[in-house]
Amino acid sequence: MITSSTNTDIGAKLLEKKVISDDQLAIAVKECERIKGAKTVGAILIEMGFISEGALGEILNESTGVKKFDIKSAIIDAKLVKKVPKDFATHNKLITVSYTHDSITIGMNDVFDIVAIDQVRRFFPPNFHINPVFVPETDIIAAIDQYYGYEMSIEGILKEIESNANKTFDETQLKGDYKSPMVRLVDAILTDAVHRGASDLHFEPEALFLRIRYRIDGKMMQIRSIHKEYWSAIAVRIKIMSGMNIAESRKPQDGRINSEILGRKIDFRVSTQPTINGENIVMRILDEKQSIISLDKLGFSDISINLMKKMVQRPEGVIILTGPTGSGKTTTLYTVLNYINSIDKNIMTLEDPVEYHIPLVRQSNIRSDIGMDFAAGIKALLRQDPDVILVGEIRDKDTAITAIQAAMTGHQVYSSLHTNDALGAIPRLMNIGVPNYLMSGSLIGVVAQRLARKLCPHCKKEFPLDSFEKKLLGPKYTNAEKIFKAVGCEKCRSGYKGRVVICEILPFDREFDELVTNAASRKEMLSYVLKQGFVPMVEDGIQKVIAGITDIKELMRVVDMTDRMS
Repeated sequence: MITSSTNTDIGAKLLEKKVISDDQLAIAVKECERIKGAKTVGAILIEMGFISEGALGEILNESTGVKKFDIKSAIIDAKLVKKVPKDFATHNKLITVSYTHDSITIGMNDVFDIVAIDQVRRFFPPNFHINPVFVPETDIIAAIDQYYGYEMSIEGILKEIESNANKTFDETQLKGDYKSPMVRLVDAILTDAVHRGASDLHFEPEALFLRIRYRIDGKMMQIRSIHKEYWSAIAVRIKIMSGMNIAESRKPQDGRINSEILGRKIDFRVSTQPTINGENIVMRILDEKQSIISLDKLGFSDISINLMKKMVQRPEGVIILTGPTGSGKTTTLYTVLNYINSIDKNIMTLEDPVEYHIPLVRQSNIRSDIGMDFAAGIKALLRQDPDVILVGEIRDKDTAITAIQAAMTGHQVYSSLHTNDALGAIPRLMNIGVPNYLMSGSLIGVVAQRLARKLCPHCKKEFPLDSFEKKLLGPKYTNAEKIFKAVGCEKCRSGYKGRVVICEILPFDREFDELVTNAASRKEMLSYVLKQGFVPMVEDGIQKVIAGITDIKELMRVVDMTDRMS
């Protein structure tokens, strides 16, 4: 039970520490009253982007002695968790995390909920002390799903459908009957994809069956196959959820689903494509909680982070992110924007489309169908008094020149480009019609990157280097005798878990600007930047192989190493 005094205490402490302003607190209190205390003021402040979960945890710890518990990295006894019924845990947003001979530690979203603390006692011996710790609501919901198991078992629902004599599903059932097994099946598949950390979900009809694949850490993985007789109903359900025309199957369609799964806001970008075996459906999964993290958590080295911080401190100019589709450019751009984000800056974006919401940032979608392309959008943004502009992608001469002109008039501009490496950005801009003299003096730097899968920390093993691997590492690492490689276990299923950035960063200085102006060759440019300490992408990757973060096989998959094989 959330009391008004609880909310007042939290708000007062946050104001005292100058974490929030008076008007932000007033908005949160008003919302709390509107929803009749269904959420704490703290939870509402987090939801509105006024504070972070970490900041709230620190305030609670400092003001009340209540500690913040990191449930993600904890090893929890599932049997202990299940001593509290799932319905009770879900309703009160709590989970049992540890115990001693005479006490139980309960992770709670609202550590001041005296009623819930009192009621949870009945599930344990009467002499046990209840010790509440703060766990963010989203983490509690995810943990409940993890430790109690999915209620919506895909296998169980399929068996239920199989046992049903009538396997047809009408539109009414697929629209809003949440007890319908087909509705629950689609929900279960979406939940499973989010739980496994998939970035894309593929429904691929073949002649006799439907294949379901997830893209996890950049690699496609087959998850299951089911009989094709269910595909029509599944496809209709997905179309209904994403606002598509269910009667149209001859031409491609695009749609969108906004949902809350495992306590997180998830955005699915849905597209259909007619094939000879029926409609193919691909769903891009955008998890708001995973969108903006720190540069070090993305995998940038300390040297790379320092270089990037120096570049973003320059008040005007263009910073470009390069790499192929799926290399993490958008995530890095969002992370950099979040790093420089502050109340004294006006940051505006043009995207195609907006993928994640960043508090305080004014974000816009381009609309080429009505003439609102990137170039026209930049001109419009310049009338909005921006300090910083993000242009989703430089695709043509007009966009490139308009972005550079914006930088030359005192703005910081961020954008992306498709090139193989950092130096490749210069000839690419020249090819689309940008004169050398415009690049010189207006470009702050270029960051080229790839995403390599990280070795699973639970099962990776050291192996002796063979002659081919030593050749790939190069003479700098002749003393290396062993490196880590992927093995595979129940936690990762592949030997890899998560991804890490492999990058190279090219800051522009006066001497390099002169090389650009004079149309120096790639060889001359590379020679100069290497003398200045430039670390090529392959070298950054090798350092991460030596450190046991990824392996050579994965590095070869994302970075061209053919010159080291000869």
